[in-house]
Amino acid sequence: MSVGVRRVPAISVIHFRWSRMVAVAASTEMPPAAREQEGKKTFVDEMKAASVRLHTKDQAKGGEKEPDKLPVNVREPTVEGYLQFLVDSKLVFEMLETIVDRAVVPCYAEFRNTGLERSEALKKDLKWFSEQGHKIPEPSAPGTAYASYLEGLSEKDTQAFICHFYNVYFAHFSGGRMIGTKIAEKLLNKKELEFYKWEGTLSQLLQDVRTKLNQVASSWSREEKNHCLEETEKSFTYSMDLRQVFT
Repeated sequence: MSVGVRRVPAISVIHFRWSRMVAVAASTEMPPAAREQEGKKTFVDEMKAASVRLHTKDQAKGGEKEPDKLPVNVREPTVEGYLQFLVDSKLVFEMLETIVDRAVVPCYAEFRNTGLERSEALKKDLKWFSEQGHKIPEPSAPGTAYASYLEGLSEKDTQAFICHFYNVYFAHFSGGRMIGTKIAEKLLNKKELEFYKWEGTLSQLLQDVRTKLNQVASSWSREEKNHCLEETEKSFTYSMDLRQVFT
């Protein structure tokens, strides 16, 4: 029997709010003062713009896709579905951390111990769910597919891998936190998971990673930068596949 969690049908439209939340957060990701200090458009700004363009015109300024109509039948999130998402997310974050620790490509070492790492936090959250009587599932096909894709990509396509690295971490910081709050309110009796907590000042941790991303990209040709940006849609596709289990 589970303790401390419950199913609630009140967030059946959470999937359709997800993209809007990511878009809004992405548009305000860097404080105005930081933008002014930059003085010019950075490559991280380009990656952010590429992400925003994948949203619909009504979701974000700069969105290029036509708005989708809300389907009549929408799956309601469950604790079981959310648990699957957490398990798959742990697998993906573990892979990202393994890749930068191994640093087959030297520049990956720049992203070790950024403070944004999530696998240990997820391990604690899954332990908590287990203590409440929930069975922790094995990683699903979308989770294993994404982790495998990242591993292969990291060894043969540096620019494409960096695109995924940026989008996974920064999407979790922005829209991911908002979704986490909604889930906590509706399914977890407002419990805040470790997945959504960071040690230190989050804004500074993010700015440090932005700086490192810009430094790494500074040695790339324009063609390599464009190749990185072109991977954005694939990054979104893999991430949305993970979230479909609870949306």
